Amino acid sequence: MTQVCLLVVAKAPVPGLAKTRLAATLGDEKAAAIAAAALLDTLDAVARMPAAARVVAMTGDLDAASSSDEIRCRLGSFTVLPQRGNGFADRLANAHHDAAAATGGLPIVQIGMDTPQVDADRLSRCAEALADHDAALGMAPDGGWWVLGVRDGIHAECLRDVPMSVPETGLLTRKALEGNGLRVASIDELADVDTIDDVDGVRRACARTSRFWHVTANVSAGED
Repeated sequence: MTQVCLLVVAKAPVPGLAKTRLAATLGDEKAAAIAAAALLDTLDAVARMPAAARVVAMTGDLDAASSSDEIRCRLGSFTVLPQRGNGFADRLANAHHDAAAATGGLPIVQIGMDTPQVDADRLSRCAEALADHDAALGMAPDGGWWVLGVRDGIHAECLRDVPMSVPETGLLTRKALEGNGLRVASIDELADVDTIDDVDGVRRACARTSRFWHVTANVSAGED
């Protein structure tokens, strides 16, 4: 199913604002460099999957971001839309709405920038699930989710009432989707990067040629 919009919801990796939980251990600059690598690897994976449209919903100051020039260059092959809304749940729902409007109402497969190990096969499985389901959801080990597919962008409206960044976010998201009468397919679990403890596992799942693999080469959970 290639007639989909691939949507990446991203934040400019600005030192001091990006990956603050990583920064508490590694420092602002290193945390921002890791965030930049994760974003660029994610964009590469999205670019490799056949799709009718590729959209990035972006927030933050790219001029102040780590790897800003490379990110701007990579975004040249995407439709870039500004995020809007007061909270993360609103911004997610609005991103789906705006992506659907920009692409003529295509089904949407949405990810963030915290799963640099994602590949085109995983994204394709989510897109294919929308052929006979209204939505598809892939959970993360921390209780959140890493991918959300919706056949119609309006289906993401229910995200506005889901608490984000809590241990039950994934479960509550599924309940919200099903509560609106949607048939939800389950996609394979995938770990995301939030803290120092997440880095090693995600790095092992990345290709050795990836930016994330290289930028985290000397990072370990034992760092002070």
